[in-house]
Amino acid sequence: MDIPWLSPYAFKIGPIGVHWYGIFMVLAILLGSWYLLERGRELGEDPDRLANVTLWTVIWGVVGARLVFVLANDPQWLWQDPLQALRIWDGGLAYDGAVGMGLLALWVQLRDKPLVFNHLVDWAVPGVALGIFMVRIGNIFNHEVLGRMTALGFGRWPEQLIGSSIGVFLLLRYFWVERRGTPPPGYQFWSAMFYYAILRGTVEETTRDNPLYLFHWVNPHWGLAGTTLMQLFTPPILVFTGWMMRRTWRRTAEALGPEPADAAAGVVQSGSSL
Repeated sequence: MDIPWLSPYAFKIGPIGVHWYGIFMVLAILLGSWYLLERGRELGEDPDRLANVTLWTVIWGVVGARLVFVLANDPQWLWQDPLQALRIWDGGLAYDGAVGMGLLALWVQLRDKPLVFNHLVDWAVPGVALGIFMVRIGNIFNHEVLGRMTALGFGRWPEQLIGSSIGVFLLLRYFWVERRGTPPPGYQFWSAMFYYAILRGTVEETTRDNPLYLFHWVNPHWGLAGTTLMQLFTPPILVFTGWMMRRTWRRTAEALGPEPADAAAGVVQSGSSL
């Protein structure tokens, strides 16, 4: 989806332009962090320490998102134009890098408190889903992440809308699971990652105008193709997240007893401060 008259800038202050992409990214971070901190009050932890943990997790998530994007697309920026590598407001963030580095940063800070860690990664899911949704909308303003051309009468696939709809699905699914009961801590996060990998690998990447690797399959009439780099990584991601989802459900459920909701509440109330 490419709308030529859209400007990437929301407004300018002198020579400094504020990008829509950056605004959407910041809004997603703020809303996601607010939800996580509000739910984090249930843990009985020091709210200041919890806010500090969240801040460092977000910072390292953004660093990871930009680093993976640059390494995968324009690694020469690191030695030819380092400032360009830092211009995240111009677009160019890798979701996988954000989740991976953010998850690692959170684990390092809470490695001695696995139950608190599992709760927090679950409550990070709405922020991740909002990020997927809002950053893809920002891609429209940046005229990037385009879909493949088709012969179906509408030109390109509206790739940004396809990607943002995955974020909406993950958000709705999160609250649907929450309303149906209290799953074991950690299950919401790993199941969200599992379904995201399925939807991105089979739907979003199939219609996205990305380079193809190893196995080249193209249907120019429908505007479908494979395999992209993300599709090559999809099977191992599904195996790992599916295993973690099952492991988290079984091990956490066993540790909390036959009534996970009541037992979890008791464990959380007795937790020590961060």
